[in-house]
Amino acid sequence: MGIKASSKVKFALIQEALMRSGNLLNVSMMCEIAGVSRSGYYAWRAGEDRRQIREERDRRDFELILEAYRHRGYDRGIEGVHMRLLHKGVIMNVKKIRRISRKYGLFCPMRKPNPYRKIVKELQTDRIFPNVTGRKFKRAPRKVLLTDITYLHYNVGSEKKTCYLSAILDAYTHEVLAYQLSRSLKVEFVIETVDQLIAKYGCTLDNETIVHSDRGCHYTSLQFIEKLREAEFIQSMSRKANCWDNAPIESFFGHMKDEIRKVISEYSSYEEVVAKVDDWIDYYNNERYQWDLKKLSPVEFYEYTQTGIYPLPIYERKKSEK
Repeated sequence: MGIKASSKVKFALIQEALMRSGNLLNVSMMCEIAGVSRSGYYAWRAGEDRRQIREERDRRDFELILEAYRHRGYDRGIEGVHMRLLHKGVIMNVKKIRRISRKYGLFCPMRKPNPYRKIVKELQTDRIFPNVTGRKFKRAPRKVLLTDITYLHYNVGSEKKTCYLSAILDAYTHEVLAYQLSRSLKVEFVIETVDQLIAKYGCTLDNETIVHSDRGCHYTSLQFIEKLREAEFIQSMSRKANCWDNAPIESFFGHMKDEIRKVISEYSSYEEVVAKVDDWIDYYNNERYQWDLKKLSPVEFYEYTQTGIYPLPIYERKKSEK
């Protein structure tokens, strides 16, 4: 028979019971009920002064820990408390800070794990490809294709949600050749973008087609590398931390967000975002005219490069107007 608790707790309960008036049990009987030894209880009693000294010391140290924890109004973790104390000239190891914090109910904040860090780690490889484009994007239609991912935010009630857009852009015509939206950053939606590209435009692509991206984990993944290799495309990557190497698609995403960000932010479902992106990209490809594309839309400009027929009426000035 015994009480389920630590020996220290049992000894404290025995001492408290012995001090109560009207107690009819002696030390031996209580120790037997509690499942502890009589000698252990007396040894615990003998160390009461030492425990009191340690308790007072822990309280003083806790005041220092609490001050460091709250410094300038920002909560910090165990290591942050340790470093703050060091800057105040107080040497207190991490284990002690953790023990005292736990003892007095101070729980230091921990960063929430990034849900995509595991994905990034699983996808990341050491395969980095050279920048074949050299920022020379205007080679010919369907010869330099740029790809990237951007984030789109919408709201479900009071909770902000994020979805992701993968797109492939023809650097010469500015046409969006393929795109996929996804609720997650798993590599599959990037692979699906390439599959869509091949299904729709495979007959216009060849082994001289360059697919250029940044060095993100999706594009260094073995799945993506193998997909491009199977299609006989040339893989190219931007230099590290150099957004200018993929500037046209960055510009495309910027224009898109300028025009639909506010509308999307008011949507309450993923399906609404998908519908809006579908509509806007259709408008962009077919009706959003660009000055540097001879005032044509991307689709019109591509057709013009293939046929040589300019679709807009050209008016010759009359001699009298010169």
